Amino acid sequence: MELLFFKPLLKSRIWGGQKLASHFNRTLPVNEKIGESWEIVDRPEDQSIVTNGSFAGMSLKALLNQYGAKILGPNYKQGNPFPILIKWLDCKETLSVQVHPNPNKDQNSQDEPKTENWYVVDHEQDAKIYLGLREGVTKAEFTQALDQNSIPTLLNTIETNKDDSFLIKSGVVHAIGAGHLILEVQQNSDTTYRVYDWNRNGLDGKPRALHRNESLKSIDFNNSKIAPERLQGACSILADTEYFRITAYEKSPEDAPLQLPSHESPRIIHVIEGCLENTSTQQSVQAGDNVLQAFVSETKLKAITPTRFLITDKF
Repeated sequence: MELLFFKPLLKSRIWGGQKLASHFNRTLPVNEKIGESWEIVDRPEDQSIVTNGSFAGMSLKALLNQYGAKILGPNYKQGNPFPILIKWLDCKETLSVQVHPNPNKDQNSQDEPKTENWYVVDHEQDAKIYLGLREGVTKAEFTQALDQNSIPTLLNTIETNKDDSFLIKSGVVHAIGAGHLILEVQQNSDTTYRVYDWNRNGLDGKPRALHRNESLKSIDFNNSKIAPERLQGACSILADTEYFRITAYEKSPEDAPLQLPSHESPRIIHVIEGCLENTSTQQSVQAGDNVLQAFVSETKLKAITPTRFLITDKF
């Protein structure tokens, strides 16, 4: 089975820009703030559509309904959605301060916990992210800051570098600062509670809703300081959770192909920079592509140019 390519779903966001066009040479709607490109998604309201091979035109949901065990392996339970959601984030402006439901706390049954990982593909000088709270911040202090509109003073601020990778678990307060292009790998969830939005209006000119009570129920006030992971040498594990594992690679044309055997795990291949060829099927995978290797497929990745790429598996 060939590597599967999908049609991106573009999302307008108040904080978005046009960097997916300049960085990955994609065609975007003119003068529209495109903040997110959903690359692989299986949600009731959003479906990735296969663009190549014998499955072209099929939604990811339909693909799993017919070939779930071949795509995700023998443990796949019929009717379950694809477990991972992949996004490009063009953060021209700073995102809202937010938190995702914490599975360790008593919350509504419709709340979807979300552990996610950010990989910094590009950033402007002095760009920063907000990740977790300053050491010792209590729920009472946080609640008071909500009342006083002073949440930023409690946030842990980190200046970013290219190729930094951050694992953000459910319950951790976070925000991406202005000037980032980020690859986000996350659980298949779309529940986000907005804590603070920098006193700005949304695309409709009205203040966006805040989720005070839900946020206070979700936040883990005991979360430890989060440090970035980075590629060390030719191969490094950036994240290894119960939901997914992310491994970073750096390959040159002189290197032997990376062999990815069948019947181990489905895999998602994310090309950050450069170009790969799947020598098993003669498919080219370019910078910006996020492609799916089915459980039953074998893949051999050869770098055509010096290439940095990630592989997500164990989902």
